[in-house]
Amino acid sequence: MFLDNSQGAGAPTDPPASGALPEYQYEDVRLMLLGSLTSVQNTIALLFKLNYAEPNDWSRPLATGRPNEVMAILTKRVRVD
Repeated sequence: MFLDNSQGAGAPTDPPASGALPEYQYEDVRLMLLGSLTSVQNTIALLFKLNYAEPNDWSRPLATGRPNEVMAILTKRVRVD
């Protein structure tokens, strides 16, 4: 498959003028969910539907010591500008 560069300069398929790709900075962010097992699992499913994180990226639910409460943790690398 060939890319059509006939659209002229500045077309989306053209590389940056300097020839280098832009460099971005990244930081880690940690999310913690606390609640019943059902509410934590439902929130993880919602964040997956929103394309934020894969369910397997979360820790397994951990008991907090409080009745009917678990915790799940996600560490995600996010771009900061």
